[in-house]
Amino acid sequence: MGVLVDRFEEHEGTLTLFSVMIHDSPSLISLDKGPVRGVAIHPSRALLVTGGDDYKIKVWDLRPQNRRCLFTLHGHLDYVRTVQFHHEMPWIVSARCPLSSGPFTHPTSQLSASDDQTIRIWNSTSRNCIAILTGHSHYVMSAQFHPKDDLIVSTSMDQTVRVWDISGLRKSTPSTGPNNFETFDTFSTVKYVLEGHDRGVNFAAFHPTLPLIVSAADDRTIKIWRMSETKAWEVDSCRGHFNNVSNALFHPKHELIVSCGEDKTVRVWDLAKRTAIQTFRREQDRFWVLAAHPNLNLFAAGHDSGLIVFKLERERPAFSVHADSLYYIRDKYVRAYDFNTGSDIGLLGVRKFGSPYVPPRTLSYNPAERAVITTIASDNGLFELSSLPTQTNGEVKDSSTDGKRGSANSAIFVARNRFAALNKTTQLIEVRDLSNSVVKGIKAPIQTNEIFYGGTACLILSSTSSVALYDIQQQKIIAELNSPPVKYVAWSSDGQLVALMSKHSECWIRVLDCVAVTSVVAITVANKNFSQSSLVHETIRIKSGAWDDAGVFIYSTLNHIKYCLPQGDNGVICTLDNPVYLTRIKGKTAHCLDRSARPRTITFDPTEYRFKLALLRNNYEEMLHIIRTSTLIGQSIIGYLQQKGFPEIALHFVQDKNTRFDLAIECGNLDVALETAKAIDRPECWERLAQQALKQGNHKIVEKAYQQTKNFDRLSFLYLATGSMDKLSKMQKIAAARGDPMSRFHNALYAGDVQGRIAVLRDVGLHPLAYLTAKTNGLDEEAAEILEAAGLNEADVDDVPSFGQSTLKPPPIITSTANFNWPSISTSESFWDRVLANGNLDGDGEVPYVNGIDASITAASSALDDWAKEEEIPEVDADEAGWDLDAEVADGETHTEEEFEDAVGEDEDEGAGATPGVSENELWVRNSPFAADHVSAGSFDTAMQLLNRQFGVVNFAPLKQLFLSVYRSSHAYVSPLASLPPLQVHVRRNPSETSPGRVLPVAVRTLSSVRIELSEGFRAVSGNKLPEAQAVFRSVLQTLLLVVVSSDEEAKEWRDTVVSAREYLLGVTIELERRRVTQDEPDNVRRQLELAACFTHCQLQPPHMQIALRSAIGAFAKANNHATAAKFARRLLDLNPDPKIVAQARQRIAAGDRNPRNAVEISYDEFTEFDICAITYTPIYKGSPLVHCPYTDASFLPEFKGKLDPLTEVTEIGVTASGLPAPR
Repeated sequence: MGVLVDRFEEHEGTLTLFSVMIHDSPSLISLDKGPVRGVAIHPSRALLVTGGDDYKIKVWDLRPQNRRCLFTLHGHLDYVRTVQFHHEMPWIVSARCPLSSGPFTHPTSQLSASDDQTIRIWNSTSRNCIAILTGHSHYVMSAQFHPKDDLIVSTSMDQTVRVWDISGLRKSTPSTGPNNFETFDTFSTVKYVLEGHDRGVNFAAFHPTLPLIVSAADDRTIKIWRMSETKAWEVDSCRGHFNNVSNALFHPKHELIVSCGEDKTVRVWDLAKRTAIQTFRREQDRFWVLAAHPNLNLFAAGHDSGLIVFKLERERPAFSVHADSLYYIRDKYVRAYDFNTGSDIGLLGVRKFGSPYVPPRTLSYNPAERAVITTIASDNGLFELSSLPTQTNGEVKDSSTDGKRGSANSAIFVARNRFAALNKTTQLIEVRDLSNSVVKGIKAPIQTNEIFYGGTACLILSSTSSVALYDIQQQKIIAELNSPPVKYVAWSSDGQLVALMSKHSECWIRVLDCVAVTSVVAITVANKNFSQSSLVHETIRIKSGAWDDAGVFIYSTLNHIKYCLPQGDNGVICTLDNPVYLTRIKGKTAHCLDRSARPRTITFDPTEYRFKLALLRNNYEEMLHIIRTSTLIGQSIIGYLQQKGFPEIALHFVQDKNTRFDLAIECGNLDVALETAKAIDRPECWERLAQQALKQGNHKIVEKAYQQTKNFDRLSFLYLATGSMDKLSKMQKIAAARGDPMSRFHNALYAGDVQGRIAVLRDVGLHPLAYLTAKTNGLDEEAAEILEAAGLNEADVDDVPSFGQSTLKPPPIITSTANFNWPSISTSESFWDRVLANGNLDGDGEVPYVNGIDASITAASSALDDWAKEEEIPEVDADEAGWDLDAEVADGETHTEEEFEDAVGEDEDEGAGATPGVSENELWVRNSPFAADHVSAGSFDTAMQLLNRQFGVVNFAPLKQLFLSVYRSSHAYVSPLASLPPLQVHVRRNPSETSPGRVLPVAVRTLSSVRIELSEGFRAVSGNKLPEAQAVFRSVLQTLLLVVVSSDEEAKEWRDTVVSAREYLLGVTIELERRRVTQDEPDNVRRQLELAACFTHCQLQPPHMQIALRSAIGAFAKANNHATAAKFARRLLDLNPDPKIVAQARQRIAAGDRNPRNAVEISYDEFTEFDICAITYTPIYKGSPLVHCPYTDASFLPEFKGKLDPLTEVTEIGVTASGLPAPR
């Protein structure tokens, strides 16, 4: 029965505490002597009370750091059978009975007289006995507090169950001494005496919510009693035990009774039907005691050899996820939970599925037919196919009314109108239609325990040692993997990844391309062809799993939520208090079901696994964003980066000096390595630094390292290689001071000092070598002195062969490298080389440009066209003939734009040889935070990054031609010879600048050129060429993204130009929409009027505002909205129009005064300030929520956050942006 969670052996003479959830080591509490018969834990405090055969009651402190006995209560004269804390008051109840045999011997076999069959209530604060309940005429076997009321139920061998009213204790606690018992009975009375058992009663307990009592007795029955305010009576009896019933209790949440007895069984009873529904039997051990967890689905039963902890039913709810809905079973109903709105409604009852009812094991959902298949394991396996209602009005129907049932151990949908059912006994897989008719029968190709959905017309077959992908149509196995028995499967939302959950003694994770398999103790991830796999080991049970949108498998264990990357890397996301069953992962939210099958959400931080995933996919931009915006830290991430070959990134997270040094050496960052080596100052660090610096040609750091380690020989050779002759001379002196003749000789040899070599040879007594050295180098006088010092003459050395003149000389120094490092072949900079330019990944505030040049460097502010001052845009005369304000408005033209291919730039490989200097393009990128300058340099990727960060640009397709135009205009090409490629000339806007830190490209697009283009748009509006005007204003807004400003005045003019273009683009778009509605929906007069009114609230120049107002007046007058038309006419008079227009306006005002009514009600209030939504073209009144475009500041309703701005067609609505950089 149920699931065995854990098993513990009894420790005689001690009390052992176990953690069932964490499975940690047991804690031992030593008692004085004898068995422990009663144990209870305080409901809210870390206290434990025990009672045993030593007649004592002990109260213990359960805190691990202070585990000890706090005090002992004396008073019982015999064995203490039960103890319990009160749920509110500081009371302890105890019952005692005299026993003289072993710890589990039943008292019925030793009947002895006693005059003290009592129940005692103790005050744990004062540590006194405050009440003694007398009335039982035999041994008291148990006593329990009511969970809410001031009642106690007790049982005795006198065959009675008594209910005691102790409310008097709460009203007036006795103040007499601990031994004065005579007055205590006035505070507690016997409320009911329940008689009905034929033999002694062993245990009784209250129902947690209902006025019921259950009792267990030696007459082999379990009786149920009901209470009222005035009486109590027997309701029914449960019969089935073959020997004495030791204990019985109510299930905390369900209508069940659990009992145990000396017949070696634990039985579960239906409280409503009074029938046994489950039985668990041991071969040798009798059961004596039961306990139920107050919140979890856990029970404990004590027997002769120890205890078992078990579950009555599966905790994992049956569920299925489709799109944004979760279909699951709770409280005998199929329910639908909407992830977005949080609505949770019951759709279908499954109360009559199975006899008796057990929670369904699996649920498969068919979205096409809106049907579900549920399965249960009872009755040798059953499935039920039911349709879900489309609407839930009134009573929820039960599946038994029209459900179709059959015998199968597993059943799942495999197509829109087909499902497969497995009969494990016959190993037959039946494919059925929705009428439950068998369409095809397939003999399982392997010994199959479970079947799961494997894609359209495919199944995943689970056996004891493998899992196979089986094609139903071809009736063959496509692929097979070795795996423990798979229990559950979860596919990713795109159908490319799946998770299978297996039951095994160890947990391992396989990562396959697209499919993920998890087990209760293992996970496998694979593609749909099972072609790749990897393995990750776990040491604790895996409860559930779900896929992230990024392709990361998130799974939960008993007390953690973890992640698994596609190649097998895994880690911990967060810790859980209680197990949960994951259903969907969306962003930072994990949707799950708790142990009571209730939907809940858990917010977690996905930064770590998203960073690792970006690292694996080489998505450096996302990595940089994560590093800048989050606080990744820890040895795990450092080790991971180092393991994956990114020590330069790991260096950013490290503070420990030794680790920083190791990472700096690994990634070749000599500056950081030198800094940390100085701080550590150990010889081995200096040696490693010298080796790395020598590889990079940085001989200055090599010299520093050799000096710190006093490696004089290598230091001398380094000076020879760099041509540092003066330092070689110093090394000779140092060698002489050290008394090292070999070092002296080497330094003299390196420096070409013949006299020094001769002196060394003479000092060490090698006169022959000294003589030959002097002779071969033409130092005859020196040679004669050596002979004389040796007591010889020329005749004594006649037999010495004659050697020619020595040619041993140090090579001449062509170019001294003593003052600069050796050149190395340059390679193209990687992404991280640019980002880590200053050894820093993040900066304070906004990062103006990618390559990290110091922001303090100021750029020249002069522009190439500074001779042309900004001209004021003249007032434009409106061409009213084009607008035809007195006639019906014709349909506006539509404007389309062609798509284009992305530009691809290829980097040419640098040839081996001398290192080129920094290119002009690179200087432009370094020196400017403006996207236009990055485009001029050809660095389109950094330009797009800047536009995204500064203005929220996400769609760069419309900007391609603009990018290419700016780039081409920033360079000129000269062909000196026909046979040579042209020379590229970089056009600067500050050609007289000589400092590399200040050079900037020519400003291709300026405010003056943009405002000229804006004037073209004004003329198009005047001429009623609205589609052309719309294209011009959109082009102006896109062009302004690549305009460079050099002063605060220009920045203000730039912003004014953006606002003007936005207002005109919005107004023109509204008018085009009004014309479309007029033509396509002529009956929709209300919408036409609303759009005409909104057009008049755009910030236009007076001539164009007159056009908008006159157009609105005509539309409102035609619709007989004379009151509003008169208001527009008054606004028109404020603009001082021509006398003819003034006369027409006055006529309209007079008409409005005569008939101040509106025939058509519209959503328009001119008296309340409002913005216009640039998508719906409706007012957003002041105080209402709204979002803005980060570039133009256009207003939108909140539901459009994250959408593309239809005005600019390049920016994302509602994102945070830094805005235009400071002028340079």
